[in-house]
Parts: sequence; C-alpha cells; structure tokens
Amino acid sequence: MIWPHAFHRLPAGLSGWLQFALTTPIFFWAGAPLNGRWWKSIRERDTNMFTLTVTGTGAAYGFSLAALLLARFFPAAYLGEHGVPLYFEAVAFITCIVLLGQILEQRAHARTDAAIRVLMSLAPTQAHRLRSDGTEEDVAIGAVQPGDRLRVRPGESLPVDGVVLEGSSEINEAMLTGEPLPVAKPPGSKVSAGTLNTTGSFVFRAERVGADTLLAQIIRLVEQAVESEAPIARLADRVSAWFVPVVLGLAGVTFLAWGLFAPDRGWLYGLINAISVLVIACPCALGLATPVSLVTGIGRGAAAGVLVKESAALERLAGANTLLIDKTGTLTEGRPRVVAVEPAAGFTVDSLLSLAAAAEAASEHPLARAIVDEARARSLAYPAAAEFAAEPGAGVRATVGGRAVRVERAPSDLVLASQADATLVAVSVDGQRAGLLALADPLKATSARAVTELQRLGLKVRMVTGDRELTARALASQLGLDGYAAGITPAGKQDLVRAHQARGERVVFAGDGLNDAPALAAADVGIAMGTGTDVAIHSAGLVLVKGDLAALVRAVHLSRAVLRNIKQNLFWAFAFNTAGLPLAAGALYPFTGWLLNPMFASVAMSLSSVTVITNALRLRHARL
Repeated sequence: MIWPHAFHRLPAGLSGWLQFALTTPIFFWAGAPLNGRWWKSIRERDTNMFTLTVTGTGAAYGFSLAALLLARFFPAAYLGEHGVPLYFEAVAFITCIVLLGQILEQRAHARTDAAIRVLMSLAPTQAHRLRSDGTEEDVAIGAVQPGDRLRVRPGESLPVDGVVLEGSSEINEAMLTGEPLPVAKPPGSKVSAGTLNTTGSFVFRAERVGADTLLAQIIRLVEQAVESEAPIARLADRVSAWFVPVVLGLAGVTFLAWGLFAPDRGWLYGLINAISVLVIACPCALGLATPVSLVTGIGRGAAAGVLVKESAALERLAGANTLLIDKTGTLTEGRPRVVAVEPAAGFTVDSLLSLAAAAEAASEHPLARAIVDEARARSLAYPAAAEFAAEPGAGVRATVGGRAVRVERAPSDLVLASQADATLVAVSVDGQRAGLLALADPLKATSARAVTELQRLGLKVRMVTGDRELTARALASQLGLDGYAAGITPAGKQDLVRAHQARGERVVFAGDGLNDAPALAAADVGIAMGTGTDVAIHSAGLVLVKGDLAALVRAVHLSRAVLRNIKQNLFWAFAFNTAGLPLAAGALYPFTGWLLNPMFASVAMSLSSVTVITNALRLRHARL
C-alpha cells in the first residue's frame, strides 16, 4: 500500500473521504478514454484489454464507495484494523499505469512524427526562381512548377527535385544515402529536394515538386509504416479476445468459491480476490508487446537505410527463404561503363578513348555517355567534333581534328575473351579499324559480399533478368547464385514469383524498375531500391534508401530481431499474468494465510509493462 500509511494517521472518516476525493477525478476524468473504450467493447461485444482493466478498477471503486457510504451496515466481522478496507488507491494506481502505457506508446509514435518533422524541415520554404529575362524572384516553395529554372547558392538546401543546367557544385546527400562526403554535380546531374549544396552556385530545372519529390516520398513511407498493422499485431488482438473472457470467468469462480466455501467473511474475501484477479490479469503488457517493438524497429531501420513502408513486411521477411532479385540497378549499377579498351596498332588506350569521346560528345545515347564519362574520368582532353551525325541503329560519325571518326556497334562475331558478356563498340578512323571498347553494367561494390551473407542467413538467391542468357549466366557464376532466369518479361517475373510460392516458398523480390512492379506486388515481401522508379517504390513493402544489397542484409537482420523481440514481449506479458492469477485467486491462503491485495496485483501488472517496454527499446541498439 502507498496511500494508507499516510491516510491512517488521519481520522478514519476523513481518510476515506480524502481518498475518494483524490481517486474520483482520476477514475472518471483522467480515465475517461479508458472508460470510453470499455463501453465500446461492451456495446460491440468485442472484449479487449480495456474491458478487463475498467471492469477491475470499476469493481474496486464501487466496493470502496459502498464501504465508505454504508460502513455502519457492514457486520463487525467485515471490519479490518482501520475499518472496512478501501481500494481507492488501487483504482488510481492502475488507471495511471494504464494511461502511462498509452502515453509511452504515443511517445514512440511521436518520435516517428518528430523524424517526419525533421525530414520536412530539410526542404526550404522559398526558392530562387529565374524569370525569362534572367532576373531572380523569391517564391514560396508551393509556387514552384515543373520546368521552372531555379538557382541554388552555397549553403542552401534544394527546394525540389531536378536536373542541373548551368554551373556545378558538390552536394551533401547524407539524408538520402548516409554517406558523409559530398557528391559532385556537373550539368546533367539529378539533384533531390532537402539535400545540401556545399560549394558552388548552379541553376537547375525543376522536375518533381511538392508531394512528388523524393523527400516527400520518404516522409509518406515513414507515415505508412507506422499506420500499417502487422499480422502478429492482429494475433495479439485475437489472444486478448479469448484471454479476457477466461479471466472474467476465473474472477467469477473466485468470487463464488470464496463466498460458498470460506468459513469467515467469504463473500468479502471473494470480492477482494476477484478484484485482484481482474487487476493482475490486465493485459496492458500484451497491448504494448507488438506496437512498441514495431515502432522501435521502424526507427532503427530508418537509421540503417531501410525504410519500412508496411510493418507487416518485417514479419514476413523474417520467415522468407527465397530471394528473387533483379539484375539491372539492383545487383548492378544500372548504367553502362567502359570496362575494357583494346586499341589497334598505331593507337594507344588514351588516343582511342579521346577520338571516341570527341565523336560521341554530342550524342545522348547511354553508351555514348559512358564513353565520354570514361574519358573525363581519365582526365583526357578531346577536341570539339565537326560534322557530327547520328545514324539511328548504326552509330555516329564526326570529323575530329580533320580525321573522319566513326563509332558503331561491333559485328556480332567479334568477342573479347576477357569480357564475353560485354557490349562491344568499334572505333574506326579514316576508314581503318582503330580499336574496340567493351561496355558493361558493372556490379555494385556491395553485391558479391551481400549475396554471400544472404545465403549464409538461409536464403536461396536467384537472379531474374530480361537480359540475354550469356550475360545472366556469366553474372550468376561470378556471384555464386543459386540460380537465374534470363530473358524474362515483367509478366514473366510475376509468374516466376507465383511459381515459387506455389511450391511453398516464402518469396522476397528485390528490384528497382518499372518492369519489376508486378513482381514486387506479388511477392510475400517486395523490396525496392531507393534509387529506382516511383512505381517500384510504391509496389514494395520495404525500400533500401541507398539502393544496395548491403542494406538488404541489414533488413533481414532487423526483421528477425523485431519478430524475436515481439515474441519475447508476448512471453513476458503472459508469464506475469499466468504466474499471478493463482496468487490473486487466493490459492495460497489455505496453506499460508496470505492473500494478494489488489494494490500488489497492480504492481505486478505494471512490472510486466515496464519489462515489455524496456525489452522493445533494446531494438534501438540492435546490431544489423
């Protein structure tokens, strides 16, 4: 007991009325949300934790009020040392503990709301828009439209997504990738809202504004993750649905057993013990077990570059055993690069690349961009080309330094032994073969190690690609995959997912493109690369912000840690309840003369809630 030690120093009547005055506003005013949920559960015949909580506290409050008002009608045998026992303090304590549990859950959601506010604050409220005459005007971010030309100065955050037109700079993209080093952004580079411009001033064209920006999408993903409910959460609700009637039945049996068989003050003891049963069985911890773990896990995942769009995906990922993975943009970088240069006699690697880059500089073809990027990466100078002409399906031709240069797809019978799966481009100068360039979509730096780790975690990793058989076979062999499928259409990817599911496998599909959307939606868990298309992201349950498979390994570890944590919480919730019920019913009284007071029952109940919350918070430091 907490209050009676102080109240018993007061006159008996004053002590009881003071407890009543303090408890009544707690029970009816502070506890109004709990009482409302209790009435709703009764009206809808949907028993839950609030049914049990308010039934127990209501019974204790009613008994205490009756004892206070009608004490003179109680037989002398019903009187204790300080008169008829009152349990106002138990009512107040239990109500406050349950409200505390609700507050803690709301605080967990508030942390996510705070994270959303931080994300929203990354974008400025105004933008510097260029008029048609080149002058600037400051406009509200809501007034920016796609196609507007905007200027960003050093130290400013970008207001919307777009493409650099003039100037260049280095941009800190830590909010997207977690990488602390700024990224160079020359003309043609894509930039995102909320990222920080560090050095130069540049002009970019707005492409995605408002709710369409990548920052806005990330905010929506966080909001959706908190609002979604996992199947294991529904399992906890189902357990509560049968647990509550069982406890109510046990309370009734306790009351009747004491009343019928106890020799002295049996009905009074029966009522007190029935109240103790209701209090100690209060499933507050059961109500906390799942949401606290999920919300904490969602926050931990966000810090590790894993955005949880649907919390149910965490549970399903923990039990997955098959990973089907797209090639382009998921295992590979998603853009071609020059991987080998083989000059003919009379040419060097540098001279061959310079000539090819000069001829391709005006082309927008992806292979042309790769050749130019390689020349720039090697710091090669190349002269401006004249008489440039692009021939669709054939290549380009131009005059470079007075020499006729032609760059085109090499004949299919030409193969580089070291690059069997690469695309070959032939370069000729003045009608003579000058050499070959091999271009391929290289693996991401983290792919090989991630595949090995995923296999160690028990997943069978199979690649699914629309690319040709030769390329798929070479890549699958290089990574040591468990299998691959080549030449697969978007519909074929979805069919493949369903075929694996039909064999009883729990399938994860990871991809980044528009053509992956059907498979992402059909899989048990769809995982999109944060660098991929909007359609892929919307079709997935999880998003890997940085777009590499190392984050997928962390996602698997996170899902298993969250599921394990929820099961631990459910165990502790039921362990306290199950162990305490016989004590609350008075099972030890015939042997020891000891009874469990409702106050101590409420302490045991609160201890189980604290245990659950503390255990869930361990997820913040989970090793991924």
